[in-house]
Amino acid sequence: MNLNIRYNPNKFIHVGEISLSEETKKLLKKSEKVYFENFDGKTWYGRCIFLSWYCSLGDCTFCFRSTQKHKIKHTEDSKRTMASVLLEALFCKMFNWRIEFLTGGYGIMPFTDLLEFTKNVSSVYGQKIWLNLGIISEEHLQRLQPYVKGICASMETLHPEIHKKTCPSKPIEHYDKMLYELNKSKKRFKKSIAVIIGLGDKIEDKDYLFDFIDKHKLDRITLYALKPIAGTEFKKGPDVEEYVQWIAHLRIRFPKLEIIAGTNLRRSEEAGYLMKAGANAVTKFPATKQFATKKAKLVEKLIVNEGRNFISNLSKLPEIDWNGEIDKLLIDEKYKVRMKEKLNLYLEKFENPIDVDKEMNR
Repeated sequence: MNLNIRYNPNKFIHVGEISLSEETKKLLKKSEKVYFENFDGKTWYGRCIFLSWYCSLGDCTFCFRSTQKHKIKHTEDSKRTMASVLLEALFCKMFNWRIEFLTGGYGIMPFTDLLEFTKNVSSVYGQKIWLNLGIISEEHLQRLQPYVKGICASMETLHPEIHKKTCPSKPIEHYDKMLYELNKSKKRFKKSIAVIIGLGDKIEDKDYLFDFIDKHKLDRITLYALKPIAGTEFKKGPDVEEYVQWIAHLRIRFPKLEIIAGTNLRRSEEAGYLMKAGANAVTKFPATKQFATKKAKLVEKLIVNEGRNFISNLSKLPEIDWNGEIDKLLIDEKYKVRMKEKLNLYLEKFENPIDVDKEMNR
């Protein structure tokens, strides 16, 4: 696939105070070229749908779930309602957001409940979805298969020593085994991992990650830039230069790999650089709270400025008969009733988004 028509090696946009070294600029020109040689420019926003913020492990040292404040606030019975989750899935469908994955901590609910959530979300969205819910047994995978296209493993880091320190209750070996079993399974699941840049890995350590991708023949990877959480040991996330170097090296080493890059309010001005580095899509932006704000429009603009066809909607509330769309869904009537009861609360968020400065200073 030769799609070089959109590639312009002389174009390099600077945003705000962001500046990159000449070495990194050369790297990004190469990664951008590789991207357009293998993809058609179609770019989207991926939405992670959380089922709960509780985790029975809760000891990953970078995670908000490890803080005492979180453990008090989010107990094991603090899962979301089916109606709120299904509304989010409906918004993903109507705004052309891709569901990045259905996720939550360990031990959030019995498997029968998880199966019902997965089935209903897939039905509302109209497609099979991805799951990122820890280690899933072969028996459970078989029952999930009608509704699930792929499994994502939150590896966080592939550096063995850093992983032992930051994720003491999530050994690499357990995920290694699950992904190995997926490779052997007769029921085809796509495979992905999620990693965080800023836990201590240096760019020189990238071979740990690359070897893991090769070993398991991964279809996709989601990268996040560490967002330090109060109450954890981490005080600073990676700068844009470090973050895009990881993405660019991934793109160059794995030309056809689907790469999803996380952003947020503080990092939204980096969106164009994520495209130059070779990301296929962005995730983690708070789209419901920031729908149609200056930040949302900036993300869209920066992506389009890099020659991409941004297919998701972050800024224009379409005229939709929401109650009518809910009535069409092939789900239990009781969930439709509850979705309609919650609908206006969500629509008000789209119509009256939270002020960006207040959100960023929280």
